[in-house]
Amino acid sequence: MSTSHPLVTDRDRIRTARRSVSAVFALHGAVSGSFVTRIPWLKDQLDLSTAQLGLALAFPALGAALTMPLASGVMHRLGARAAVRWLLVLWTAALALPMLAPNLPALCGLLFVYGAASGMADVAMNAQGVDVEREHGRSIMSGLHGLWSVGALLGSAVGVGAVGLGVDARAHLPLAALALTLAALPVCRGLLDVRATPEEEPPPRFALPPRSALLIGAVGMCAILAEGGSMDWSGVYLRDLAGASEAVAAASYTAFACTMAVARLAGDAAVRRLGPVRTVRGSGLLALTGGLLVVTARVPAQGILGFALLGIGIAVVIPLAFAAAGRSGPNPSQAIAGVATVTYTTGLIAPTLIGMIGELASLRASFALVTAALTVLVVGAGVLGGRAPREPVAADPATARGERSGRAGKSA
Repeated sequence: MSTSHPLVTDRDRIRTARRSVSAVFALHGAVSGSFVTRIPWLKDQLDLSTAQLGLALAFPALGAALTMPLASGVMHRLGARAAVRWLLVLWTAALALPMLAPNLPALCGLLFVYGAASGMADVAMNAQGVDVEREHGRSIMSGLHGLWSVGALLGSAVGVGAVGLGVDARAHLPLAALALTLAALPVCRGLLDVRATPEEEPPPRFALPPRSALLIGAVGMCAILAEGGSMDWSGVYLRDLAGASEAVAAASYTAFACTMAVARLAGDAAVRRLGPVRTVRGSGLLALTGGLLVVTARVPAQGILGFALLGIGIAVVIPLAFAAAGRSGPNPSQAIAGVATVTYTTGLIAPTLIGMIGELASLRASFALVTAALTVLVVGAGVLGGRAPREPVAADPATARGERSGRAGKSA
């Protein structure tokens, strides 16, 4: 007879799953961080104009938005663990694709595939995160997205080092893809293996997001609008409207990204204490303050503070939107895919929308729109409410597996 206590064994299983899904998020972020450092190389190598590069960089988001709804079908057929494993491997391997492009049309096609791999892996890992959060009984989604940001920062740091050492992108990214792929296989072993029951109807191959996902996605859309605008336009805004130098303008995004990463890592503690609705309303008010500081900025210091507050204020919104989707409707994985599609599509159009308004009026007017959207975020935070019921850790691991199989249609 085994002397191990089943209760401890099952808790260990959940802790292992949390570590595994944390590593998955970090690896996913590392791919994005690695690629970003080589965008200037692509521009020079293919002799692209700024407009041509902007066109090409729309294709990853386009590929992700169009293929995310397919991810729930992959999870249904393969099971949750295998779906995350193979979609993550597809994503890490796709890092090498853009370097193969001989011209702009080929680059657009390869970036579409790159984005499709990213989007489907994104849905699968967020569904796994929701499953682990449910089993764990405590909020973890904000921290998982914080680890994505950490992974992106690490990937970009390695990329900057490779650029500094003069390593060609055609060597750097394939080597990074190989290393990340080799890391992806073992880290997925500890994930929860939620599977569909034999009688479970497979999800449709392609379906519009459910209504619940659209409402949740609308709140996430406001946060993504602020994130996309801050990422792409904060430097230009500070230089042209607040009189910042090039170096200070470049620091604005660093302030935004760092504060957002730190806030996400700390966000779960706030959610456990306050609940998702109060957390989003409070952080939304902070983001609203940041937006007002940006819109009224006449000196660089005020603008940088505003963008930093924006980063803190919107940090937890997207993780909590995925968590809320995972608790909604009869098919949470489809709802997660719907929220991801809405937010990715917003991320696709946000920089262009802000640029168009800036051209027709001014960038100050663009960020006034962003600030108005943050008001909607505060008012609509209620759709993120409702806690997932805390499930006691089953004393018998076999029983726990059976219960998870019965929920497969809801989480895989």
